[in-house]
Amino acid sequence: MIARLLVANRGEIAARVLRTARAMGIATVAVFSDADRDAPFLALADEAVPLGGAAPADSYLRLEAVLDAAERTGADAVHPGYGFLAERPELADGCRKRGLTFVGPPPEVLAALGDKVEAKRVAAAAGVPVLDGVAGGDPAAAGRVGYPLVVKAVSGGGGIGMRVVGDPAELAAAVEAAGRQAAGAFGDGAVFLERWLEAPRHVEVQVVADAAGRMAHLFERECSIQRRHQKLVEEAPSPAVGPDLRERLGDAALAVARAVGYVGAGTVEFLVAGDEFWFLEVNARIQVEHPVTEAVTGLDLVRLQLQIAAGEPLPVAELARAEPRGHAIEARLYAEDPAAGFLPQAGVLHRFRVGGSGVRVDAGVADGSVVGVHYDPLLAKVVAHAPTREEAARVLAAALAGARLHGVVTNRDLLVGVLRSEAFLAGDTDTAFLDRHPPAELAEAGGSGGPLTTRLHAAAAALAAQAERRATAAVYPAVPSGWRNNPSQLQRTDLEVAGPPGPATTVAVGYRFDRTGTLAALEVDGDPLPAPRLWHCTPDLVDLEVDGVRRRVEVHHVGATWFVDSPLGHSALRAAASSSAAVTPGPGGLDGGAVAQLPGVVRRVAVRVGDRVEAGAVLAVVEAMKTEHRIAAGRAGTVRRVLVAEGQEVAAGTTLVELEESPDG
Repeated sequence: MIARLLVANRGEIAARVLRTARAMGIATVAVFSDADRDAPFLALADEAVPLGGAAPADSYLRLEAVLDAAERTGADAVHPGYGFLAERPELADGCRKRGLTFVGPPPEVLAALGDKVEAKRVAAAAGVPVLDGVAGGDPAAAGRVGYPLVVKAVSGGGGIGMRVVGDPAELAAAVEAAGRQAAGAFGDGAVFLERWLEAPRHVEVQVVADAAGRMAHLFERECSIQRRHQKLVEEAPSPAVGPDLRERLGDAALAVARAVGYVGAGTVEFLVAGDEFWFLEVNARIQVEHPVTEAVTGLDLVRLQLQIAAGEPLPVAELARAEPRGHAIEARLYAEDPAAGFLPQAGVLHRFRVGGSGVRVDAGVADGSVVGVHYDPLLAKVVAHAPTREEAARVLAAALAGARLHGVVTNRDLLVGVLRSEAFLAGDTDTAFLDRHPPAELAEAGGSGGPLTTRLHAAAAALAAQAERRATAAVYPAVPSGWRNNPSQLQRTDLEVAGPPGPATTVAVGYRFDRTGTLAALEVDGDPLPAPRLWHCTPDLVDLEVDGVRRRVEVHHVGATWFVDSPLGHSALRAAASSSAAVTPGPGGLDGGAVAQLPGVVRRVAVRVGDRVEAGAVLAVVEAMKTEHRIAAGRAGTVRRVLVAEGQEVAAGTTLVELEESPDG
């Protein structure tokens, strides 16, 4: 029996593990960084231990600090979640030496599978097809692999440290960047080269095994829709896998697991093209997308992990009778802007409401959560389970479209666009899906930026604002808003449609109430809304009828911004700036220099004072939310000043490098 469990992770996976442990009657301990001192997952633990620092290297990657926390609180087991130390054999070995139960494979298995080159050798020896590859980043070896190829981190997962290279001249820079990013995320900068397949499907098989060698697979998941080699939408079962291929994939996954003596829950990943498949890697831990397997099998994979770790036998006979029931789809909701190349976003999440019938939400945030720059920008995993794939997609899209997400830009519209696209519904999914279907077009299709939405939402925000003013009025509170004996003009509220830096779209709303408090006129940009009728109006809710259609519009006022949601979609509007207000410069800065687009850490400064650079040349690399961002010159010029150093933390809008016109023009 496990009596007290320490969860060595954060966010939604920490919350997920803590909930199951509590349901099993296991006492729980959380660990947290300085940045996570107010994180929601802490409230689910009986006790919590600070690890210090904000960056992973100063907190969640501190192996000895994690083990000390377990001993200090009397924990007898450690669950690593995913990421951070989850696949580090040193953690499993440290648990063994201190008499703690590690919820995962033995350190020897982690060592074999954590090295992706060694894992490929194990798979090949087990008779499983593998792609050509070679350890290291040697150009001569790259020539043997052939171009295009992919540079991969030997350790870790999640697409971190991956670079596709089509030109030999780009290899050295890709190897350097991949190694640097992997070292920061996993503490290991080793890389290897592998043959690159164009547009395969990414299909993985869930396996479970106990210490006595009993094993079973729990069918496949498809995870093909990706950006930056990281998954966005996952589903079970795969729409492209029939009974024969499912059996072959399952047998191959078990062959790899059996070859290393696997124990616990893990995932064997494959690339699939038609009826062919190739081994990719083993994720020797719980996966981000495990809820879709739980939905179609009815199993709790974290419970299975804990039972296996406690020495209980795997119910192989029961698992062998399991069949996928219905279809499940998971969407990863990120704080990122697809229109800006999936740039991660930071800030305060003022409101977070996602849900609905048939929908599961595994979230690491709540109202008021701060989305920082030190960790992956994943907000939540939203999962729908239904009898058919089409219904699951419809339910999930509706849940996302109806979510209340206020304060940071998210990829919600893109996810809705994917789920409602003809290609997705037809099962035409592979790793090049977002190359064939541009994210901007999908986000527009799944969004709510149409003229009617903007007009109605602007009107609702203006009416809610006047209701808020009347509710707090100290003089004549019963007098209708803006009432005059002889009305001569409409009251006016100017709003801006919140969006990226640059010139904003201004919307002018005019309205008038008569002496009874009835809405007498309502117009947007001088154009009257037809037959307006205000059924109810408070600072939070506007029940407005326009042209014979009545809609309830929710309004959430924070500072100078109104977040507006209705059946038509969602908008963010803010008080209009004065006409003399300066326009915020874009990423290139007013002088064509380099400006940090969000808070982060400078990982590389690529230029020195006096260097001549061309437009588009990389000036610096800033890491934020586990992603490196190349900051390029807005125009050709000469470096006048370098204002930052490598390793320095910078705020959004910080000028990194200044340029000036070259003497030669």
